[in-house]
Amino acid sequence: MQRQEFESQLKAENFDQALLLSKPVGYAMDEHAHPFEAWALIIEGDITLRVHGISTTYAAGDVFRLPAETPHHESAVPHGVTYLAGRKYPATA
Repeated sequence: MQRQEFESQLKAENFDQALLLSKPVGYAMDEHAHPFEAWALIIEGDITLRVHGISTTYAAGDVFRLPAETPHHESAVPHGVTYLAGRKYPATA
């Protein structure tokens, strides 16, 4: 997916403006969860997410979505990663 298309889709689905984030070679984070839904486009390198025991690697041009409060591990060990990430916080009652 291209950056412009990704940013348009974020806006259409009411995500916050995309943030450009980078993680260095060797980056790894143990299981954690975010209070927001994450939607990301990989720009460079790759990242591996492990959710419910299943690992998936995303490389440049790939996108992933992660629902709010989903426990996951993440790593960018071999190459590091740069990605655009949008966030959407759950509506409060």
